Amino acid sequence: MNDRFRQLESLVHQRIVILDGAMGTMIQQLRLSEEQFRGELFREHPKPLRGANDLLCLTLPEAIEEIHFRYLEAGADIISTNTFNANRISLSDYGLQDHVRAINMAAVECARRAIDRAKKLWPEREFFIAGSIGPTNRTASISPDVSNPGYRAITFDELVAAYREQIEALLDAGVDILLPETAFDTLNLKACLFAAMDCVEERGVLPPIMASATLTDRSGRTLSGQTIEAWWISISHAPVFSAGINCALGAELMRPFVEELSRVASVYTSCHPNAGLPNELGLYDEPPERTAAFVADFARNGWVNIVGGCCGTTPEHIKAIAEAVRGLPPRIPPEPERLTKLSGLDPLVFRPELGFVMVGERTNVSGSRRFAQLIREGRLEEAVAIARQQVENGANILDVNLDDPLLDAEDLMPKLLNLMLAEPEVARLPIMIDSSKWSVIEAGLKCLQGKGVVNSISLKEGEEEFLRQARQIRRYGAACVVMCFDERGQAVTVEHKVEVAERAYRLLTEKVGFPPEDIIIDPGILAVATGIEEHNRYAINFLEATRIIKSRCPGAKVSGGVSNLSFSFRGNEVVRRAMHSVFLYHALKAGMDMGIVNAGQLDVYEDIDPVLREYVEDVLFDRRPDATERLIQLAESLKSKVAVEETKQAIWRQSTVEERLKHAVIHGITDYIEQDVEEARQKYPSPLAVIEGPLMDGMKIVGDLFGEGKMFLPQVVKSARVMKQAVAYLTKYMGQEEGPQGLASVGRKRGTIILATVKGDVHDIGKNIVGVVLACNGYRIVDLGIMVPCERILEAARAEGADMIGLSGLITPSLDEMVHVAKEMEREGFQLPLLIGGATTSAKHTALKIAPCYSGPVVHVPDASRSVPVVEKLLNPDTREKFVEENRRLQEQLRQESSAIGGPKLIPYREALARSMKTDWDSLEIPRPSFLGVKVFENFDLAEIRKYIDWTPFFWVWDIHVKFPKVLEDPKVGAQAQELYRDANLLLDEIIKHGWLRASGVYGFWPANSAGDDIILFCDESRTTELARLHCLRQQWERVGQTEFLSLADFVAPISSGKADYVGAFVVTAGHGSQELARHFEAKGDDYRAILVRALADRLAEAFAELLHLLARRDWGYGLEEKLSLQDLIEERYRGIRPAPGYPAQPDHTEKATIFRLLGATERIGVRLTESFAMDPPASVCGLYFSHPRARYFAIHRILRDQVEDYARRKGMAVEDVERWLSPYLAYEAKKAT
Repeated sequence: MNDRFRQLESLVHQRIVILDGAMGTMIQQLRLSEEQFRGELFREHPKPLRGANDLLCLTLPEAIEEIHFRYLEAGADIISTNTFNANRISLSDYGLQDHVRAINMAAVECARRAIDRAKKLWPEREFFIAGSIGPTNRTASISPDVSNPGYRAITFDELVAAYREQIEALLDAGVDILLPETAFDTLNLKACLFAAMDCVEERGVLPPIMASATLTDRSGRTLSGQTIEAWWISISHAPVFSAGINCALGAELMRPFVEELSRVASVYTSCHPNAGLPNELGLYDEPPERTAAFVADFARNGWVNIVGGCCGTTPEHIKAIAEAVRGLPPRIPPEPERLTKLSGLDPLVFRPELGFVMVGERTNVSGSRRFAQLIREGRLEEAVAIARQQVENGANILDVNLDDPLLDAEDLMPKLLNLMLAEPEVARLPIMIDSSKWSVIEAGLKCLQGKGVVNSISLKEGEEEFLRQARQIRRYGAACVVMCFDERGQAVTVEHKVEVAERAYRLLTEKVGFPPEDIIIDPGILAVATGIEEHNRYAINFLEATRIIKSRCPGAKVSGGVSNLSFSFRGNEVVRRAMHSVFLYHALKAGMDMGIVNAGQLDVYEDIDPVLREYVEDVLFDRRPDATERLIQLAESLKSKVAVEETKQAIWRQSTVEERLKHAVIHGITDYIEQDVEEARQKYPSPLAVIEGPLMDGMKIVGDLFGEGKMFLPQVVKSARVMKQAVAYLTKYMGQEEGPQGLASVGRKRGTIILATVKGDVHDIGKNIVGVVLACNGYRIVDLGIMVPCERILEAARAEGADMIGLSGLITPSLDEMVHVAKEMEREGFQLPLLIGGATTSAKHTALKIAPCYSGPVVHVPDASRSVPVVEKLLNPDTREKFVEENRRLQEQLRQESSAIGGPKLIPYREALARSMKTDWDSLEIPRPSFLGVKVFENFDLAEIRKYIDWTPFFWVWDIHVKFPKVLEDPKVGAQAQELYRDANLLLDEIIKHGWLRASGVYGFWPANSAGDDIILFCDESRTTELARLHCLRQQWERVGQTEFLSLADFVAPISSGKADYVGAFVVTAGHGSQELARHFEAKGDDYRAILVRALADRLAEAFAELLHLLARRDWGYGLEEKLSLQDLIEERYRGIRPAPGYPAQPDHTEKATIFRLLGATERIGVRLTESFAMDPPASVCGLYFSHPRARYFAIHRILRDQVEDYARRKGMAVEDVERWLSPYLAYEAKKAT
């Protein structure tokens, strides 16, 4: 890092840095002639030169210098050189390709002269020159010929050479920054970064690189198809100083993508938008004040470090931007997530919930005979279809291998990849370049705009070659698979595999700088049952080596080619499928993260015939000498068996097809749905007629019965499952005239409703149920899912022609996000009704905080049963006005009641602190936990957790509010409750049997003492070094007769007592696998089981928390004598509490961060916190443990500003930030940010 780099780093730490505006716009305003472009130097040049803006650095340098000076005068800290097209490729259009160096050198001189002038006027300011590097006028990822999708007009190597020539000239001229901007194709940008890294090798130093992408439309994708997160992942290997967005969009439309980039990028962020969108004449007419207002909004949200302008912006725009962001703090880049991240057009992030990552093997000449044949015959377009099938079958990554002695793989690899990547569904996925030849690997890497994987490198040719290849892979921006080979050959023993893995890991991390998460170790899955005795333990060796490698190579992933295992059984697919599935079952338990498999040929472990499974495991685990022979004999007998299925026809099966369909819908029976729908399709004029006829007739009856209280939510959801499966079947027969438009019109007749769980929140059970209920009543539901940002909600509302929007959220920060959505709806002129729902919402909060922000109707909907009448009244012209008026009257009444005199009495914080709960600490015996530190439970037994389920809240999910087990005998809902309880337990049986959900927990204890309303945790019993600090809130609301004002800190001995006390913390989850399983059922049209899965996962998580608290009390000693029933545990008839941040005793969700940091919850059990501090997976619980005999749960309720100010001081947060997190609990109106 040179002095200029350090100066820029210092400046960007202090404030938001200002970049200049458009160069082209300013040159256009000069209205220069052809003669002025030519000047004396190019008077005789054979081609027209008007429009060659970069040339003006040589022919009219004073004009370029003046433009630079005007931007410096306007407040720019960085000016970018007039070299956007000063590369060999772009200049060749003007015949100027031999003048690259001269133009770039002259451009830097123009900028330097302008800075020299500015320095005389403003000597206290620092100025920087950024060498502008455009994307060229060719694209390496897209064919310019629609009839030839595999063609490319430019190669990676040609781009690298062109960029290197320009970069060397800019560096020789003395630029402070390299600015590759307007990157519409990430492969072009990667070539630029590759060239820059080439230069640094020679020069030993590289200036800051500001990389900037351009998004071509509102979809938020580059011209070559990548999302902004995929783009960032693709270039994150390079030493970029900042990542940004420029051009194409104005600031207004750029907003959501700047926000997204700010979230994902671990470096500084920049944006330089156009002055709006061009008008019908192609001119930019957005005034400076408007552009500046949008950019200031980005700054106020903490999204940017560097701002400027692009097309259409002028010095006046830059001056307005500089003034608008002055005094606003720069963004603080987040710490990079230590997760494996790959990309195609879309990102692939290895979060715990992703589960096993499948690498599709059928685009491998060794993995598919059909694929190999197509490649050998040159039928590459047909080979791409196999790649599509792998995507459809669930592959996360595609392995491409063309190693065949009869093929020229180095020539074929780019041709095939270019065709594959022209197919959008295939291009979404990361690519694994698989070859034993380095030249083939390199040819493939030069085709990938995303971040792919190299398969593979090894130490078999020694360390020098290993390190050379690894450095190149890093420079190309790929992850890599390391095979367990070394100079002695392939590792087959556990010890040799581990030795090679550790050595490779150490070399990659210490000598190459490879992030551990980009290292994938393949210990080698080798064929078993070959008849050679020493091969019998190959499967066991892989599993044992995997366990050790995962512990000794932290962050690295483990993979393997699963098909190798069953090589001896080629031609016997029954055995091969079973072997692969059984092996994977055990490999996943050992820690295998990913594998090369046939994505469409895997069976569920428990679904495999028990005898076959046993025989396979005999082979895999070398349990008997005749294992192979027995397995072959069994496989032959299995082939000859013919399954006979007996079906019993019920009486209703004898009625007309219309009556059968209605009966199936009403009673939720899916057994015959496809058969009956096909019969109806043959009878009715079109598939749409079947949907609008007998199927909707059944749904209308369901809606009526539910509205009359004669049908309950579980039944409604089952009915929806039937309807979905029927529609899914009919959709494939719908012609173009019907298609999706016709299908959508079925629901659109009643109304279209957008549903979303707001940004930062991952909870969606209630929302899903509301969606099902409304769909059953004929409404068209567009469910955007979870963590949905505001702009996407509003964009969907416009695109779908929505009639209303419904927002859901479970955690308190979601309330603020709902307020934000309401404000944005008002700002953008919406008048649609806004529905508010979710566990933390209330009619009062909606009236006080949300409704005043939006002039349209805002209605609180407490549960699914209320959603239908509310929606019907809002969408019926005859009832809407009266309903809206009554809703507003009730909300105004709530506001008046809230502000009326005689509200709660709150006492000053200092008085509340003085009236804390008193304990005679001298006489209190404080137990010491049996251990200090952290304990982890991975894959805890779900059958054991099940015993601790409190079923009452499970029924609440379904709007059945009777306590368990009385609910099973309730005269009104008992029968339905019994059926629901039975279905839940049957599904739970399956979940436990198949291991579909995984529960893990972590808890620990630390020495602790209180200091005021803080709880200090210490590193050890010496209590001299502070480990962490828990910040608590105290009651201020004085009720009649109240003498004590509680804080959680009251339950911990103060430092002044001299007593040694302790505090515990925990995080548990039962959510791993729940989202995938729920989506699996949703994909099959089975919303009923999808909702059951999520509800059961929540109950298991709560049960696990109860069970873990029981274990913790025993570890703490005071719970050893407990003899409590399940009901005693549910009713908390024990000593101690486990309060959670975000709940009444400590409503601040940000305190979760301390718990997660103490326990290492993300690293140890895969639970993470969202930006709003929701836990992901959703079925997770966290909290603290207190042992004080008088510890109890209480509610903070309302607090005054004096406590908020003290709390903010203790936490080191701004008061405004604390007010935002605690807004529902404030007893005063917080000041609005200006």
